[in-house]
Amino acid sequence: MEPASTSSAASIALAKYFGSQLIIGAIATALAFIVLPPKTKAEFFGRMLCTLLASYLFGPILVAAAHSWFPGLFDSASAVAALNGQDTSFGVLYVSAPLQVIAGMPAWWIIGAFIRWFDKRRGEDIGDLFTDARRVIWPGRSGQNRADTGSNLSPRPDDPGNV
Repeated sequence: MEPASTSSAASIALAKYFGSQLIIGAIATALAFIVLPPKTKAEFFGRMLCTLLASYLFGPILVAAAHSWFPGLFDSASAVAALNGQDTSFGVLYVSAPLQVIAGMPAWWIIGAFIRWFDKRRGEDIGDLFTDARRVIWPGRSGQNRADTGSNLSPRPDDPGNV
């Protein structure tokens, strides 16, 4: 085989791989768009990019994990592809494409939550952002140092260790 034909075959295979990954990521983005549409163009592009990247990066990991946990699933998919007159390797797409879409979906919602959270706090400095985050994550804490308040220094009367 000539070196030029080998490199062109490799280029075609690489284009098919990245093209299929992009299409699968785009499907994940479209499904997430239907469920929770973005409010602005910037939010749309940020969420779309992160969903495509999550599908591209975490999708193959999820497919590998599914293959190791349920190898019969991939064998069945190959058999179904053969019954339909398709190449048996095409049957792997029956299982892997939905898994890659599932891998990209959480990125849409997570990035959307971060974008909307930051948008609500526009104009605040970094200290205010951390204070807000602490208030959301640990709502019962006031953020004050225990040494500053006298009520936190005395033991609770219902504490079993308080004898």
